[in-house]
Amino acid sequence: MATAEQIKSLLQSHYKNDNERFTSIALQLAAHEARQGHLTIAKDIKALVDRSKTDGFKVIRINPDLSDLVLVYYPENKLSELILSNDVNGKLQRIIKEYKQRDKIQKFGLQNRRKILLSGLPGTGKTATASAISGELKIPLYVIMMDKLMTKYMGETASKLRQIFDMMISNRGVYLFDEFDAIGAERGRDNEVGEMRRVLNSFLQFIEQDSSESIIFGATNNIRILDSALFRRFDDIINYNLPDKNDIEELIKLKLSKYLGNFSLENVIAAASGLSHAEITNACHDALKEIILTDKNTVTQKLLIEMIKDRKINFNL
Repeated sequence: MATAEQIKSLLQSHYKNDNERFTSIALQLAAHEARQGHLTIAKDIKALVDRSKTDGFKVIRINPDLSDLVLVYYPENKLSELILSNDVNGKLQRIIKEYKQRDKIQKFGLQNRRKILLSGLPGTGKTATASAISGELKIPLYVIMMDKLMTKYMGETASKLRQIFDMMISNRGVYLFDEFDAIGAERGRDNEVGEMRRVLNSFLQFIEQDSSESIIFGATNNIRILDSALFRRFDDIINYNLPDKNDIEELIKLKLSKYLGNFSLENVIAAASGLSHAEITNACHDALKEIILTDKNTVTQKLLIEMIKDRKINFNL
């Protein structure tokens, strides 16, 4: 049977949401049982581990007080699915590399990058980045609903923030504070109320004291309005821009793949100028749906430009 230490380690890894360690210990248990001649139980444990790798780890326990503030996802996205500049891609790859080798880094008294501020216009890839990092590292994505935090719970926002930061310790994952402007605005702004200042001060304190193994992303559409005190609390700031001509071409080819007709993309790229990654992606998806519904095999230049123009009309571009 399993030793007391193995059971203890299994429970610790479970409550820390450390799936890699949990799996490793489970396999050790299977090997131990096999050596004891308990082949059936060893086989059953191994089968459960194999099944968990296929199905994913889905059991996540969230404080009931936070159930309407925190959404949990289990992304399978990869960074390769995003069109990113070399600079942004390099910074994200470094976050992944440091996270995977954090034990090695910590032996030298250093910490891996895990508190990141993402800045850029809507649709340029901030939320998609958090999802992709979550998928790459195979840990859950927790999205903090900032609008609800600042409206429904005004007056107790600081205590809710404390609960969220406590959760980062017990539930290891990627935590995305979307619409971060809601709590990160400069403390001296004229239209700011005392409660907002207290919330920001609390956040500054919590993020500075945080020692969990979770990755924290703050996403803002306008970095210029953020309080300067926030910047030194983050390990890195990553800026996202609208796609350039090369980005637009790569994005269209990625999203349409084999369904893209044989034509020059020059006019399409010109038509898509000024749109975000998300809107170009949506235009591609609209074109795909159109050819599916009309029993066509490929997306034509005319159709794609029409879908892009529809997107521009929606945003008055």
